[in-house]
Amino acid sequence: MKNLIKFIASGFYVGYSPFIPGTNGALVGLIFYLLTQRSHLLFLVVTAAWLIAGFLVSGKAEKLFGKKDARQIVIDETAGMLLCFVLIPYSIKYLFFAFVLFRILDVIKPFPARGIQDMEGSAGVMLDDIVCAVYTNTALRVFIFFGF
Repeated sequence: MKNLIKFIASGFYVGYSPFIPGTNGALVGLIFYLLTQRSHLLFLVVTAAWLIAGFLVSGKAEKLFGKKDARQIVIDETAGMLLCFVLIPYSIKYLFFAFVLFRILDVIKPFPARGIQDMEGSAGVMLDDIVCAVYTNTALRVFIFFGF
């Protein structure tokens, strides 16, 4: 069970990368988006599955890694990246914009993400990325509204 938790929480072990594991976790989300974007239902099911899995395993993974939001835990970035695209039409420019903006927001942690990150367990791991994903999704909607 410990290996399964690590496997899922690390986004199929990409979180073990010595270079930019969070970005690699977001890339896993982007790949899942690309694989599912032709079916809205499949995309929503996959997104929900990553969110649920994230809340189920990330707190346990923290204990296994012995560190609060250990760098190997990237399921939050994977789920967050998927959330960025909920109800957003497919476009390469939106893909690029969302990926870059989400990663920037995840690094700088705008209010209230930084404070949420301090919460214990899975909530602290997952919710700050969900906030950043909501901000990114909202920015995409504004982008689309103004015809970009």
